[in-house]
Amino acid sequence: MSVEVVVSEEFFGDIIGDLAARRGKIEETTDRLQMKVISAMIPLAEMFGYATSLRSLTEGRGTFTMEFDRYQEVPQQIAQEIIEGKRR
Repeated sequence: MSVEVVVSEEFFGDIIGDLAARRGKIEETTDRLQMKVISAMIPLAEMFGYATSLRSLTEGRGTFTMEFDRYQEVPQQIAQEIIEGKRR
């Protein structure tokens, strides 16, 4: 998924860390007024529950948009977990 997150600068580091923990690949960060805009590619499976996480990390002030970008092969370790039924 192509994801764009808009947050104030004070939450920037926390959001970058959260996106990385979700296997996100940060493509670009830009400034928009006093806000930071983060563009990233993140697997859809990692985005479930993100709205709640973003609200918690930004005290309800962060927003994001998400749209389909492309299909991509699942990493081998995660594919094995899916096959074994260990992953939801």
